[in-house]
Amino acid sequence: MSDLKEGEDFYFERGLMVLTAKYLLKRGYCCKNACRNCPYGFTKKKKETGMKGEDKV
Repeated sequence: MSDLKEGEDFYFERGLMVLTAKYLLKRGYCCKNACRNCPYGFTKKKKETGMKGEDKV
């Protein structure tokens, strides 16, 4: 993807670039980083739960 458009694909919040749900859907996959606007339902809570499960042997 190229030529991101501010306000459509991303915006800035407290100096950080935040990707929009529209852009994340257009990208076509979940990166599992608990993005603020994740359209795939991946959240920090799910990320933390998954990480705890990975530590178990």
